[in-house]
Amino acid sequence: MTQISSDPELGGGPTEPILCSVADGLARITLNNPRRKNAITLDMAAEISAFCDRVERDTTIGAVVVDANGSYFCSGADTRDLASSSTDPASPEAVQRTSAVYNAFVRIGSLPVPTVAVVTGGAVGAGLNLAMAADIMVVTPETVLDSGFSARNIHPGGGHISLLGRAMGWSGAIALAACGQSLSGSDAVARGLAYIAVAAEDIPATVEQLTRTAAADPELTRRIMTSARLELGPPAVSWESALEIERGVQMWSMARKGHASWSSRGPGRS
Repeated sequence: MTQISSDPELGGGPTEPILCSVADGLARITLNNPRRKNAITLDMAAEISAFCDRVERDTTIGAVVVDANGSYFCSGADTRDLASSSTDPASPEAVQRTSAVYNAFVRIGSLPVPTVAVVTGGAVGAGLNLAMAADIMVVTPETVLDSGFSARNIHPGGGHISLLGRAMGWSGAIALAACGQSLSGSDAVARGLAYIAVAAEDIPATVEQLTRTAAADPELTRRIMTSARLELGPPAVSWESALEIERGVQMWSMARKGHASWSSRGPGRS
């Protein structure tokens, strides 16, 4: 992974869980929690939102890259937060925790500039939501994209079904969300979930080619993105509605007997 230099305004450093940089019209946010396969903690979610605040107000930014350090893009929400939420998923505290993670990828998906997610290794659960929130997903042929919720007896959350549906249609969304299928990077491109699959060594050049024009003319890019969101629209229901449709059923699934012991499921699973 390319070394990231942190932006003083955004915070971050070599040991921080989120690294951010802005240069030549391109902003980059890098998940930096590789020991837990970049599972999203509440602190990371807050930093992602702060990064999005900066992108929204800085009109010199014309494109955003979302990537991760380590061998795995994102294994979902941090299991320690999920364990706390599972005890009483309808409590205000639990709703606040899950909403914070949901908000992180909703903010990425609502930015006024094109966003490119670079997904190496794999993405599962909320990690797949984050990857799908981006406008363009770049993968390697070997990348594994996995819904992951039903395999853990949890209803999808965060608008997961809607995000799958807008990329893959009904059959693809059901195959992953309900039937527990996963896709390689190559299959994801063939089915419309990802834009392009390239070898890991070719990712920097591919991302540069994808973002070059947008980063060079941020004013035009932002106007194009405004038109695109108006013309192409959100999923079949609004993303906000999808969050609420899934929220209650996910709470029910998390509250069922046995879901309080997340530690047995391994790190970073969601």
